[in-house]
Amino acid sequence: MIRLPGGFNTDLCDTHAKMTRRNLLRIGGSSILGLSLGQLLRLNANAAPAAPSRGGPGWGKAKSVIMVYLQGGPSHLDLWDPKENVPEKIRSAFKPIPTKIPGINFTEIIPQLAKVNDKFTMIRSMSYTPNGLFNHTAAIYQIMTGYTTDKVSPSGQLEPPNAKDFPNFGSNIVRLKPMTEPMLPFVMLPRPLQESNVVGKGGSAGFLGKAFDPYTLYPEGDDLDMEKMSRLRTDDLKLPQEIFAMRLERRARLREVIEQAMPDIEKATASYNLDEYYQRALNLIVSGRARDAFNLSSENDKMRDRYGRNTFGQSLLLARRLVEAGTRVVEVIWPKVANSDNHSWDHHVSLTERMRDKSGPMLDQGLSALFEDLDQRGLLSETLVVALGEFGRSPERGVSTSGNNNSADGRDHWPYCYTSIVAGAGIKRGYVHGESDKTASSPAKDPVHPTELLATMYHAFGIDPETIVYNHLNQPRELVKAKAVTKLFT
Repeated sequence: MIRLPGGFNTDLCDTHAKMTRRNLLRIGGSSILGLSLGQLLRLNANAAPAAPSRGGPGWGKAKSVIMVYLQGGPSHLDLWDPKENVPEKIRSAFKPIPTKIPGINFTEIIPQLAKVNDKFTMIRSMSYTPNGLFNHTAAIYQIMTGYTTDKVSPSGQLEPPNAKDFPNFGSNIVRLKPMTEPMLPFVMLPRPLQESNVVGKGGSAGFLGKAFDPYTLYPEGDDLDMEKMSRLRTDDLKLPQEIFAMRLERRARLREVIEQAMPDIEKATASYNLDEYYQRALNLIVSGRARDAFNLSSENDKMRDRYGRNTFGQSLLLARRLVEAGTRVVEVIWPKVANSDNHSWDHHVSLTERMRDKSGPMLDQGLSALFEDLDQRGLLSETLVVALGEFGRSPERGVSTSGNNNSADGRDHWPYCYTSIVAGAGIKRGYVHGESDKTASSPAKDPVHPTELLATMYHAFGIDPETIVYNHLNQPRELVKAKAVTKLFT
């Protein structure tokens, strides 16, 4: 199902909220389309002014970003950072293989990524001290928002999403860099962020209001249903059969006449440029641009096969189509709940089998295809690609670091050292930033905190990471309290 976000800010049930122009619009029945697209696109006029130009390497190079979020916490030792001459309990069961970068090895389960790592940067020194962030939801919230929360249970889980949460980075970006063409600004697919029964924490606009929420594309079907991307529904982006474009435009003109005859409402809504919101929503529907981007069947079979005929691969292909059509932010969430079995990255047990036969091949095929495809189309120069999980896995197999039980062939959560991938929009090619120690337990040099990676993403869009936003209590807060890692840029 595809969900369009609703109105901005709070409901009137909240005692601190006041009657706003938006409430008048909703009462006045302005949603002629039967959709909330007008509310979604209204975010552009409410965008805070961008911070003064700071310049420096990579500043403002990105026009769009694809976040490939590997929720569950993939093992860096079994993918990007294998170690040799270490005890058996630490050494990966997978053989190291050479990559396009001399002296840099991956493991044998990602051979296609080994052939394209000259297109991206590896950060082998991602690191943070847990402080209650040892489990998935709390760590996910940190990387998605740049903030932690006091409400962390002993298991690491949080309360469900609410309007007081800090915004997802995508919501901040589309607010500060509003769209200038009729296309969806922020899309999240193919499933929400999730640990157990905590669904969507860190994935909303939080205190910015629902108008900055992502357009969510969650096809029906179980996480193991590899064919569900072929059943995408775009009913939200279609005109009802009984409404033709010309008829819809006539309704828009009629609406203008009604508004001119209602001076009180016009006065209350003047500063919000109602006609602009309506026209932009109308343009999005009539143009069919977003609807066409979702049409995966228009891609040839060879390209679809290259990405992999599975949920993850087809989601990445759709991400490319979306940024090509003008979407600003796409978040592709690994298509399995964070703490689960089978092809999840939460490898407490059966790590070797599951990574070799399930999660590893899907990651290798899909992500390598994305890098090649973006590069060949000339999109990588202006599209930032970030791939990471909320943490890595423990160097030693069979030990407990987070209170979970681990088999002899399992690794527990490990936030002290892991790897992330960054590419495009001025990011260096074939570069390795930082390094881990002998056992990949901690950074040996140049540690990078997740909040610094977020700051780097804002920097790439020409947004000062310390830009002030105001929370639900009207208190000033930085987008993120961190500095960009400009060494990653050329």
